[in-house]
Amino acid sequence: MTIIFYIILFVLGACLGSFLCCQARRLHYNSKHQSKKLSTPRSICLHCHYQLKWYDNIPIISWLTLKGKCRKCKTKIGLAEPLAELGTGLAFLAIGTTFDPTTANFLSWTTFIITLIFASIIAFLAIYDGLYGELPTCCLTAAIITALIILALQTITYLQSNPFSLELVWRPLAAVAILGGLYLALYLVSKGKWVGDGDWLLATALAIVLADPWPALLTLFFANFLACLVMLPTFKSNQSHKIYFGPFLVVAFIIAYML
Repeated sequence: MTIIFYIILFVLGACLGSFLCCQARRLHYNSKHQSKKLSTPRSICLHCHYQLKWYDNIPIISWLTLKGKCRKCKTKIGLAEPLAELGTGLAFLAIGTTFDPTTANFLSWTTFIITLIFASIIAFLAIYDGLYGELPTCCLTAAIITALIILALQTITYLQSNPFSLELVWRPLAAVAILGGLYLALYLVSKGKWVGDGDWLLATALAIVLADPWPALLTLFFANFLACLVMLPTFKSNQSHKIYFGPFLVVAFIIAYML
């Protein structure tokens, strides 16, 4: 039962990752080409506008069989699609490991489903930021609202079997101060040169869901560690390279959430 549940979660996440990557490219394309927006609901190649068949949309497998190229024009698709599919699938799987479907009640199921919705929103933000170096404000707002709903549900769950404690207040606030507060300070001090204006909002949403200073610290550590690993080759070659922090924050959040 548990293995089947995990498989379903991974497949669902991978399919959703494919959809989110497609929508990220579509949204960016439409914002740059106001006069010729993509109106077709079906997935197409943005280079030759070839309409993809169902067998071109199988997560991970289609990219491998097509060798990362469009079936018609042979234009390279890139690594964004398989990484988005694999990453979102693993994110759903990681969240699933913290949940027991056999003993969960209605409130637990509700929290779990909304957490998956939150994971989908931040996955989209990570994909969009990774591709274009931007974090859409509407998605950041949705992430924060969803995070607050999750925090409220977690608080209700806790109060069902425990008395009220001030930890319910100071722990989320401390997490927000560590993640959101730090990135806000970096943004203000550097005037947007070190981190973008959306990074601190994304970090705030992640901190609200973590609702604890220790996972927030872990997220901060893992995000910077992963960013340094990616930047290491440029340090050695003395080349300047701009890095977008959203994907690292999201990956680090998933790691800290699962621990």
